[in-house]
Amino acid sequence: MENTDKSITKNLILGLQHLLAMYSGDILVPLLVGGALHFSTQQMTYLVSMDIFMCGIATLLQLKRTPWTGIAMPVVLGCAVEYVAPLQNIGNNFGWSYMYGGIIAAGIFIMLISGPFAKLRRFFPPVVTGSLITLIGFTLIPVAFQNLGGGNASAKSFGAPVNLVLGFTTALIIIVINIWGRGFFKQISILVGILAGTILAIVLGTVGFAPVSAANWFQLPIPFYFGIPKFEWSSIATMILAALTCMIESTGVYYALADVTGQKLSTDDMKRGYRSEGLAAIFGGIFNTFPYSTFSQNVGIVQLSGIKKLRPVYYSAGLLLVLGLIPKFGAIATLIPSSVLGGAMLVMFGMVGAQGIKMLAAIEMNNKNLLIMAVSIGLGLGVTTQPALFQFLPAELQTILGNGMVVGSFTAVILNIFLNNTSIKNQVEEEQ
Repeated sequence: MENTDKSITKNLILGLQHLLAMYSGDILVPLLVGGALHFSTQQMTYLVSMDIFMCGIATLLQLKRTPWTGIAMPVVLGCAVEYVAPLQNIGNNFGWSYMYGGIIAAGIFIMLISGPFAKLRRFFPPVVTGSLITLIGFTLIPVAFQNLGGGNASAKSFGAPVNLVLGFTTALIIIVINIWGRGFFKQISILVGILAGTILAIVLGTVGFAPVSAANWFQLPIPFYFGIPKFEWSSIATMILAALTCMIESTGVYYALADVTGQKLSTDDMKRGYRSEGLAAIFGGIFNTFPYSTFSQNVGIVQLSGIKKLRPVYYSAGLLLVLGLIPKFGAIATLIPSSVLGGAMLVMFGMVGAQGIKMLAAIEMNNKNLLIMAVSIGLGLGVTTQPALFQFLPAELQTILGNGMVVGSFTAVILNIFLNNTSIKNQVEEEQ
């Protein structure tokens, strides 16, 4: 009985680590969208709480393998930032109902194309997936640094000494634990770093407890809380473009996790993974929250902790459900300073990028493969750091071309087809 209790405690702590890694990235979306649409405090409380709750539902859909859904890998789902601008535009120009109609339509679209999209996996040989995983990590480094500086780059306090101290101290603690730590303590290095950074922030007086006092004790999910979804073609098209962007990102995350966990991905695995995200988006539209996709942040945790089992992520999903139903407890996690999370992200995202480099190191370094890596990674990092490059293009194109992951992925796939066309033909013949 004692061993069972210890196992439950360890899995619960590992699940909490997964939750904290994705929490700030996820609640950022309802804060940005709700703020742009001028939600009231009560509406914003519901939006954040239900978003957290639906993250738990979406994660469970992806963890549990069924004949139709579930990739059954250690993944946590949340709302991607790629959806922020499209949702803001639809909400402001057409209204909230059309926003949720677009989300439901995008979810149905994802489920319908999951089969054909999964067959594209033959166009993702190691040179492409390695470049893609490298990009997943390195395109997120600017996000880590933005958080490390305080979260808002336009704020006067951005980069304040206290933010730098908190962020780099958190990163240093995680690094030190990974070098000299042992056993379970090493496995929860991210969690220890975040908690230590937050305690230091409390000591320095930079943490306020007002969000916890203002939050409600209980909130049930209510279908169509903000209104019955309505459908309009341009809103649907905009959401579909954003969904395709996220599907490409999810593909990279699937391959990254497969590499870390030593699993071999099949076409059916990919289908179930995409269908889970499509179904999660439909639920998001019904409960007036968001579409959901696989979070890349958590790949770094799997890599750092060495824990590749699903059980801790089931605990993480359970914690998300509880936090979503009890907003006051959920508000406690919002006390973690952005700079502390930025320090943790710096290590996590760097590890994901390093995993991609490790994959690339195993391939033949001929001129063709070097060109694929150089151009795809270069373009992906370039548009990530300078998204204003496409500011004069239509908003729909900006959504696609401003995403380093998408630009890098398309570039790697297209260059591989032209430069390594023989290997592509061989892969097609092998599948037939």
